[in-house]
Amino acid sequence: MTDQSPNDIFKASSFLQGHNAEYIEQLYARYAKNPDAVDQAWQQFFRGLGDTDADAQAEAAGPSWARADWPPQPSDELTAALDGQWGALGPKETGAAADKIRAKAAESGVKVSDVQVRQAVLDSIRALMIIRAYRIRGHLVADLDPLGMRDETPHPELDPRSYGFTETDMDRPIFIDNVLGLEMASMREIIAIVKRTYCGTFALQYMHISDPEQASWLKERIEGYGKEIGFTREGRRAILNKLVEAEGFEKFLHVKYMGTKRFGLDGGESLVPAMEQIIKRGGALGVKDIVIGMPHRGRLSVLANVMGKPYKAIFNEFQGGSFKPEDVDGSGDVKYHLGASSDREFDGNTVHLSLTANPSHLEAVNPVVLGKARAKQDQLGDDARSSVMSILLHGDAAFAGQGVVAECFGLSGLKGHKTGGTIHIVVNNQIGFTTAPHFSRSSPYPTDIALMVEAPIFHVNGDDPEAVVHAAKVATEFRQKFGKDVVIDIFCYRRFGHNEGDEPMFTNPIMYKTIKGHKTT
Repeated sequence: MTDQSPNDIFKASSFLQGHNAEYIEQLYARYAKNPDAVDQAWQQFFRGLGDTDADAQAEAAGPSWARADWPPQPSDELTAALDGQWGALGPKETGAAADKIRAKAAESGVKVSDVQVRQAVLDSIRALMIIRAYRIRGHLVADLDPLGMRDETPHPELDPRSYGFTETDMDRPIFIDNVLGLEMASMREIIAIVKRTYCGTFALQYMHISDPEQASWLKERIEGYGKEIGFTREGRRAILNKLVEAEGFEKFLHVKYMGTKRFGLDGGESLVPAMEQIIKRGGALGVKDIVIGMPHRGRLSVLANVMGKPYKAIFNEFQGGSFKPEDVDGSGDVKYHLGASSDREFDGNTVHLSLTANPSHLEAVNPVVLGKARAKQDQLGDDARSSVMSILLHGDAAFAGQGVVAECFGLSGLKGHKTGGTIHIVVNNQIGFTTAPHFSRSSPYPTDIALMVEAPIFHVNGDDPEAVVHAAKVATEFRQKFGKDVVIDIFCYRRFGHNEGDEPMFTNPIMYKTIKGHKTT
């Protein structure tokens, strides 16, 4: 032992070892809080270190990674509006809003106190916040589902109480500076207007668009006095005629060829007048050629009622014949895969339509349609890409589930591939074969994939054909003005099974019990 160095002796006998560090720190923390909590020997040891109690406790607690200035204490005008903690009134706190309110009061010969101005500014800020909330979230509580099966739980951001308004505040005049086309309005009036604009059978989803010009154009197109959906008597009659044609066609096929596969449009007949509106409005805005791609559902109705294919030709195909036998190479194809072309004239404008043939593989036709439209534009020297338009029709499950949809959106803005915007129409019958939406996708809407390119999305109730046609009109105008993709999401239903030989009551009894008692459009 006498040959050992002092360091070796210390190492062999001392408690100050690395593996004891955590234990000693715990004792130190206990000592810092209460010296009597540890043994006398440890008290003597810790006193000898010479640390203050604060140092000991800080050492025991370890380092803090929290920011010294966190959380921040905001003191801006918006925060004050939310919590009501307004400080002393001054130009900085009230800003331009207070100046405008004072000016309006002066015009009316009314004297207002600083307290009244403060309350008026507070009301204005809160009112503008709730208007913006409806622009962003209103579609979530819109009247879109004809079957009434959609979750319509109220959204807290759309509740005036979330902004400090009580029932006694609902009729107080509020200065909103010509937002919604009004200078002054009560909260009750504001809620009625924004609900009518954003929460009816027509609901526009557009606040994800970062381009101010595009977002402003859409807002001005639907918001304010005189912007409500309205058609002339002749316009309503034209919509009714196309609905009668579409529904009568499907009912005739159902009776005449019961059980035969036709993938009918029953429940989504509003698609037909919407297509008519796109062709008509597009023709008025310079469209000369439209290339259309669509799945099998509703194809026969589109062939007959939009493309103008003779009824007798379709009926002949049901009986095993062919419209033009000389054009058939080999064994031919089923009737709901066939394409067609025709010329339609509206108000003196002739538009050529071509509906591409379709395989059974959903959405596979999309790049074919886009390539064909681009080729026609290049051949015609249509650099503005405004005279040739592409329209793609989709089922809700396929639009959300097929990767080629996202791929085509990804190409839509590229110089070598863009076509000046495609009008996408989703026939959203809220079921994919037998699968409910909450089992087939994670997003609220099948159209959420379109958010990747900031496309505006028009959600409409298929049982309100005027709303559907209005959406088609505004969507066409947007496409022609901005050369960008746009989506129309028609909430509807499928009256029969995936094909007419299926019995959906086996797999979806609740939904089809509702459909069975639901009147047609």
